Amino acid sequence: MNASPPPFRISGHEFVAFVAAIMAVNALGVDLMLPALPRIGVDLDVAGANSRQWIITTYLFGFGLGQLVYGPLTDRLGRRPVLIATLIGFIGASLFAGASATFPALLAARLLQGLFSASTRVLSVAIVRDRYSGRQMARISSLAQMVFFLVPILAPTIGQGLLALGPWRFIFQALAGYAALVLVWSALRLPETLPPERRRSISPASLWEAYRIIGTNRFTMGYAIAGSLTFGAIIAFVSSAQQVFTDTFHQGARFTVLFGVCAAAMGFASFLNSRLVERLGTRLISQAAVMGLIALSLVHIAIEAAGWETLWTYVVVQALSMTCIGLCGSNFGAMAMEPVGHVAGTASSVQGFVTSIGAVVVGSLIGQSYDGTTMPLAIGYLCVGVGVLGIVLVVEGGRLFRPRMAAPQG
Repeated sequence: MNASPPPFRISGHEFVAFVAAIMAVNALGVDLMLPALPRIGVDLDVAGANSRQWIITTYLFGFGLGQLVYGPLTDRLGRRPVLIATLIGFIGASLFAGASATFPALLAARLLQGLFSASTRVLSVAIVRDRYSGRQMARISSLAQMVFFLVPILAPTIGQGLLALGPWRFIFQALAGYAALVLVWSALRLPETLPPERRRSISPASLWEAYRIIGTNRFTMGYAIAGSLTFGAIIAFVSSAQQVFTDTFHQGARFTVLFGVCAAAMGFASFLNSRLVERLGTRLISQAAVMGLIALSLVHIAIEAAGWETLWTYVVVQALSMTCIGLCGSNFGAMAMEPVGHVAGTASSVQGFVTSIGAVVVGSLIGQSYDGTTMPLAIGYLCVGVGVLGIVLVVEGGRLFRPRMAAPQG
């Protein structure tokens, strides 16, 4: 049985806000510079509009890769010191990005930003798992994500405002400033959530045992892979959104508003999930959402194939698809973590690595196939939905829409 957690200074709304603030470091790292992509491309002589997507995907590759490191470190050293050290590193990488004179230098800085911000994903999951489990964990995660999803809604508008005040480099300086605020909040208010008796060795034998536990649990790995597909759909949308709204629909002036509408759908999904998950369960909600995503994708393909696609058909279908994806995200994450709470930090890192790296591959395949129409996104989302459904069927033994007792720990 797990040891009792230590006394906790942060409680209630502040805890949710704090977890959301940690998560927002990564969200801002992705979304804040979206309005600046054309300007960055011109300033750094980037050939081809699709090439600008690497500013997003390179960051996310580093974000996925770094998570393998932080899980074992946080299980050994604790949550607080790793968070503080990596926030300092993120601040430095953001300043480096703002000073980059060439596109390769900017991509190198973005890789470093992703490597450091990877800790925020591992630690947000591990800190919540230190305090909660099961449906309670899914509810708290959904509340934090509801606050967190305000960031994608507001970030492009904030980025546009920063561009009005100065060059695109100012955006990276602002990222450094936000990370500094989170650093101060962490230093002043965050207690250590992992007691000494639950620390794990980072010897090769201990790591191998933890990885064996995680890697052989079909629920943990299955839902991590399913999460990588749905996260990949988000990356595909984010990385190509500026092109879709500006080049396909000629709505560059309204890009931030239209992007915010689609992002708001994920915030609504998290709020809805937080209200329903303890009553309906993670499986019923996420599996129904996957079915909804498949149906919406088929409708979207039919609309595009018939030549009926307009700005508003795209926004409506995309927003509804993002709602379905949002209903999958926190539930898949909670189900993946539930059997491995005794190695929460390492499990969070493995889950995050699998989810993020897989998502970069999926998102890049869909995003780089952009051809001036929305058809590649529609087909990509259908493939994601069918793939997720297949994984869920394997994980759940071929049965859907049923409650299940907690999976045995590895």
